[in-house]
Amino acid sequence: MISVFVQRSGETQQTDRVDPTWLDPKSGATLWVDIAGLDDAVGTVLADVFRFHPIAVEDALSVTQFPKIEPYPGYLYVVLHGIDFKASMHQFATRDVDFFLGPNYLVTVHDGDSRSIARLRDVCGQHVRVLEEGPVALMHRIVDQMVDNYRPTMEALEDQIDRLEEEAFYGRSSLVRQVLRLKRDLAQMRRILIPQRDAVGRLARREFPAITDEMSYRFRDVYDHVVRLTEEATLFQDRVTGVLEVNLATVSNRLNQIMKVLTVLSTIFMPLTLIVGAWGMNVPLPAFPGGEGAQFWWVTGFMLALTGGMLGFFRWMGWI
Repeated sequence: MISVFVQRSGETQQTDRVDPTWLDPKSGATLWVDIAGLDDAVGTVLADVFRFHPIAVEDALSVTQFPKIEPYPGYLYVVLHGIDFKASMHQFATRDVDFFLGPNYLVTVHDGDSRSIARLRDVCGQHVRVLEEGPVALMHRIVDQMVDNYRPTMEALEDQIDRLEEEAFYGRSSLVRQVLRLKRDLAQMRRILIPQRDAVGRLARREFPAITDEMSYRFRDVYDHVVRLTEEATLFQDRVTGVLEVNLATVSNRLNQIMKVLTVLSTIFMPLTLIVGAWGMNVPLPAFPGGEGAQFWWVTGFMLALTGGMLGFFRWMGWI
């Protein structure tokens, strides 16, 4: 689906086609073309109508591209990623949005699930200011919305980490799988945020003539947000690693406690087994006073006294 918005003489209109004369900066028109979908027809529009470079068109039609900025004669090609995270379903993904920024036009290409672009597309025809400030300001609005959408995701991830930190002290084996999934999500987020931070930083430093001082200040604010998100993702990875270590330590301590109890029981029953085996043999043995009927109680009392003595010694040594 292709949505075309053009502003001329202070009015914003939505049309179904692109007039080639609008691409001329002298025409006085400001154009936004939003392309939702990645089919061959999109490539035809980008190549035939806008005359974009074939390599840029090929990158725009690919499913995934890492964030980057590539200057071409007359326009900038920018790839940035928006977030798509469903914590309840544990589905994490990012969706790349391709920007072609010209002197008086902006072309956005995505797969159709960009919330930031959909929000601006709904209000573009109602508010003149969306296109009035120019294509660079429009791209800033989209990028700012994309970065802001990361915040709820980071808060959801932080809630998961807080919950896992509480559960780590119980030493549950199922926790390891949840931690590894979360580490994978955070690693994927860092792989996107780090190059995205560098790309937005280039816009904030005004490396390109299309970015004015005023717009570089706006992109600098977005850059600060991306830097903060990147640092939080790194911090979250450290916390998740700590959760895994605490869980493994808890499991190991529990195993040590079990082994200690089993060792104490085995140590106690070793002399008892020897006594029972010796007095159970069918051979003459030294007898305790009191006749045959008292032998059972003598042996039982001796074993109980030996058990109590061993437990007292273990407690005195601090082993139990």
